[in-house]
Amino acid sequence: MATRAPDRPAATITGRASHRPPRRFLSHRFDMKVSPYAYVAPFLVLFCAFGVFPLVYTAWVSLHEWTLLSDVHRFIGLDNFATLLGDGYFWNATFNTLSIGVLSTVPQLVMAIWLASLLNRPLRAQTFFRITLLLPNVTSVVAVVVIFSQLFGRDFGLINWMISWFGGDGVAWSEGTLSSHVALSVMIMWRWTGYNALIFLAAMQAVPRELYEAATLDGASPYTQLRRITIPMIRPTIIFVVIVSTIGAMQIIAEPLLFGAGTNGGNIVTGGPDRQFQTLALYVYERGFVNFDFGYASAASWVMFAFVVVAAAVNYLFISRSRGDLT
Repeated sequence: MATRAPDRPAATITGRASHRPPRRFLSHRFDMKVSPYAYVAPFLVLFCAFGVFPLVYTAWVSLHEWTLLSDVHRFIGLDNFATLLGDGYFWNATFNTLSIGVLSTVPQLVMAIWLASLLNRPLRAQTFFRITLLLPNVTSVVAVVVIFSQLFGRDFGLINWMISWFGGDGVAWSEGTLSSHVALSVMIMWRWTGYNALIFLAAMQAVPRELYEAATLDGASPYTQLRRITIPMIRPTIIFVVIVSTIGAMQIIAEPLLFGAGTNGGNIVTGGPDRQFQTLALYVYERGFVNFDFGYASAASWVMFAFVVVAAAVNYLFISRSRGDLT
């Protein structure tokens, strides 16, 4: 009895095997390769429009004699940069920015780590304390500066009133270089210490609890655990916060602008009558939107950008190579 040969696919009958992948597989590969770019496309479009383009355009403007008082923008090359590097007001603003940045950033980060370590322990009403830490950051900067300006008032300020308890004389906080820097640093620390503390707290909660239990059994004090366990384990977060805080410190403008509103005879952009607390951002604002010298202001902005990059790189190298403790 004859047997029937099994049916073969049409592709084999014709002698050609089909190697085309199924349509569903092609759709999956297309989705895996193209969809991530589609997801980040809105951000890239906004970043190019409001980040890359202004940066490139500012570089082009810095090479011209560009003012709003004239329709002719003459190309002058690097003359704006040469004039800027010889400008004493620019270097004064640079010193003020670095001084305020150091006075505000270093104590702020130390206090943020300390507060985060306290909240990382079992406490009652932890949520309440965490929300309280965030309140200064969500408060309007205008309200913060107005309140602190009253606290640091020369004649009727609360700070001078407390100093008088100990027999000291009142301090003209807005008139001296060091005193004005201290006042501005206190404002900045009050606003950002709690915010950074919550970032450190999130990193601390990822540290294995077994390390603290073993250290406690070995007799390590809370301060030793903070130095030897917590800080080394959250070093990447510390590097991130230091870099972000450094960038923010180099761009301070609202606090000195509002703090000097009542001290400059109506000209609030100079940072005091002797420019004792004028920062780089305030200097750029003065040159660009008061003197309308956009070419010079653009050159100052690019030098300021270079300072920010260098300061962030130095902080990164210093923190990444440190031992990770407070000693």
